[in-house]
Amino acid sequence: MLGIHRNSQIGLFLVFLLFFFCSNYAQEKQQEHMGLIPYIKTLEERFDVKFSYLNEDLEDISIAVPENLVTLDDILGYVESQFQIESKKLSDRYFTLTKLRSVTLCGRVLDNFAENTIPGATIEILGANIAQTTDINGSFVLNDVPRNASLKIRYLGYLTKYVNVESLLQQGGCPKILMAQHYEQLDEVIVYKFLTTGLIKETDASITMNTAEFGILPGLIEPDILQTVQALPGIKSIDETVSDINVRGGTNDQNLILWNGIKMYQSGHFFGLISAFNPYLTDKISVIKNGTPANFGDGVSSVIQMETSNHIADGFEGGAGFNFISGDVFGQFRLNDKLGFQFSARRSTTDFLNTPTYNKFFDRAFQDSEVTDEDNVAVDDEITRDEDFYFYDFSGKLFYDINDAHKFRLSAISLNNNLRYVENNMTDNETTISLLKQTNLSVGGQLQSQWTDQFSSRLNVYYSKYNLDGQSVFNQIRQLDQKNSVDERAVKLNTEYEVSDQLQWTNGFQYIETGIINRAFVNQPNFDINTKGVIRIHAPYSEIEYTSFENKFIGKFGARFNFIENLDTFNTFLVEPRLNLNFRLANYLRAEVLGEFKSQTTNQVIDLEQNFLGIEKRRWILSDDDTLPVTQSKQGSVGINFERNNFYVGLEGFYKNVDGISTSTQGFQNQDQFSGEIGSYDVKGIEFLINKRGDRYSTWLSYAYNKNDYTFDSIVPHSFPNNLDIRHTITFAGTYTYKNLKLSVGVNYRTGKPYTEPVEGDEALDTSFFPAQINYEAPNSSRLPEYFRADASAIYSFALTRGIKANAGISLLNMTNRKNSLNRYYRVNDENQIETVESVSLGITPNVSFRVRF
Repeated sequence: MLGIHRNSQIGLFLVFLLFFFCSNYAQEKQQEHMGLIPYIKTLEERFDVKFSYLNEDLEDISIAVPENLVTLDDILGYVESQFQIESKKLSDRYFTLTKLRSVTLCGRVLDNFAENTIPGATIEILGANIAQTTDINGSFVLNDVPRNASLKIRYLGYLTKYVNVESLLQQGGCPKILMAQHYEQLDEVIVYKFLTTGLIKETDASITMNTAEFGILPGLIEPDILQTVQALPGIKSIDETVSDINVRGGTNDQNLILWNGIKMYQSGHFFGLISAFNPYLTDKISVIKNGTPANFGDGVSSVIQMETSNHIADGFEGGAGFNFISGDVFGQFRLNDKLGFQFSARRSTTDFLNTPTYNKFFDRAFQDSEVTDEDNVAVDDEITRDEDFYFYDFSGKLFYDINDAHKFRLSAISLNNNLRYVENNMTDNETTISLLKQTNLSVGGQLQSQWTDQFSSRLNVYYSKYNLDGQSVFNQIRQLDQKNSVDERAVKLNTEYEVSDQLQWTNGFQYIETGIINRAFVNQPNFDINTKGVIRIHAPYSEIEYTSFENKFIGKFGARFNFIENLDTFNTFLVEPRLNLNFRLANYLRAEVLGEFKSQTTNQVIDLEQNFLGIEKRRWILSDDDTLPVTQSKQGSVGINFERNNFYVGLEGFYKNVDGISTSTQGFQNQDQFSGEIGSYDVKGIEFLINKRGDRYSTWLSYAYNKNDYTFDSIVPHSFPNNLDIRHTITFAGTYTYKNLKLSVGVNYRTGKPYTEPVEGDEALDTSFFPAQINYEAPNSSRLPEYFRADASAIYSFALTRGIKANAGISLLNMTNRKNSLNRYYRVNDENQIETVESVSLGITPNVSFRVRF
């Protein structure tokens, strides 16, 4: 019992000692770390002094004062050095404590895993021109730092970190700043880079362009989006414009053009010679010619999708520039950690500054039409012209990161063309005035959500409004007015579920409501027609994507289900299967099989060339199942791709059938231009590209063969060449980079387009009708001469200052000044004579640009 009692006493004694030491340790810790305000009060009692200060300046600061500091001056000096708080002696007893507005800041940057130092990390003060990199120990010291500023700390392989200066000061001394390492699982990517930097062919056969990495192409000194896509095999513009892009023999209205998920009904400025979209904020452009994913409807020939940057900028980034046509400015910046904004604006100088480029473009749009009579003699009337033309566009995008899983984006774009054109025929004493206003205003919102690691969604809503108002007045007597208005709203929900590493399932639903108004008014003879229509499309879709081990096989299988209702005439249901297969045949050699069914309910009517002096001739209309059915396409293609050691060869063969077209939407200029007959066209073609790249150069040769034929049961003969039947197209080009200088030169050749001539002799004109009519040969039985054009461009990059980069460029289009015939048609003049009207290409056209970026 005694032993037990003694053991109990020893135990109690040990508990007492443990309690005593813990109490002392806690007391010491409490003495070492305490709030600065309570500590100041102890100083007032200890030294019989008084301090004046603002509570909010000191209340969040804790302090640990070393025991070796005894005097008041030493203690206040320590407080000032640790927390950047200035002490000022007013008298022997009274002091003030004030936060310094500009401070000296120090710290050490470490990784948050092993706390290893990070030398070379960039330390930047947001809103101030102060930046530094950490030394070999990960340390930094910054002077004259605003106390209310924030630090941005970044280093390759780590997540960028933002820290308030005040929070670092409250820790005292030179605190540690821990950086989180950035981990990203990268899948094996199989892509083909060709032509120039920034152009890539993906495994799904789509072509993507990254404008930030874009190099140079012949004739281009700026990455004009819709000009650049024409460098790809199978894509061209028969009339040298960006607003009339022909993909595998299709018309421009058969291209679905999207900007941030919004369908655009206007794509060009200066009557199609200039792209309407600022390339410097466009982060990625995708071009799909076949095998279109099921989430895209419309556009039976292609999809051209443009996406601006989708991430909040770290700081301010922007630029500005000008060329011989226009000037522009753009920028993007961070408002706070969750908000960001980007903008762009451009305006032409054409209404107050004449340049060689503008004059050549104007001649191409208005004056380069040569008129000859039936004896092939030029019609040389004395004509004077006066024009007032300008265009502008602007866009904006608001970024809001709700949290890490949900992000909201709001986009808006406005495009405008304005023209007043007066033509005086001094010979006949006739005056024609043409007025044109063309606008496209679009607004769209996107909500991107990552619900789990496997499931994500994107909700897209937009509203798009297009207007074309034209007026032509002849001798102040005869007046023609045209109005074309498109009003579209749409909502689209797209979901993606990752079933496994190899299998992904995409589902979604899209609703589109499109209303179109067309009005035409003529006062002599009196004629007034106003048509309105609305079409609604309900389209669920689903698609499975499978990727085998080591990417030996990649396949997409999907379908889109379109329920189309025209509120006035018809309802229809269409099923559109989609197929996209890619598989490895051997090392460096892969094959692709693509197929799709597609449809569209909007098309463009092409007016006669003589209307509005040829300035704008396209009006959007809706399918009505009477004058124009729903246009439907079927397409299949097979291709192979080989790439090794920067040497690429691609070969693709395709067949496409498009049904439900009208002679009014195809631009007929012969005996069938007014008939409105319904038919189809078939295209069989081959596209070939060979490209060799080096560190400094890239050279390529592309060839495309198309056999494109119409079929109209009510026209004799039933089958004849398409208006866009260009049998052979060849491009040979190259680029070379030497230090900061980029050079590019290329030539383009293609066979002539078909046209229809009048019959020979006196039978060409039938005067028994009023007005007299032309008797034509078989449709498209003649061809224009071959087309040949050589272009060149050069860009030199340099630094203006440490933070401002610049480049200057010069280009020459058609540098041989070859006179290429783009179109030829016939008309009857007032003397009942047949005149030949021939449109010719741009002559030699220089352009110069200068840009800065910061």
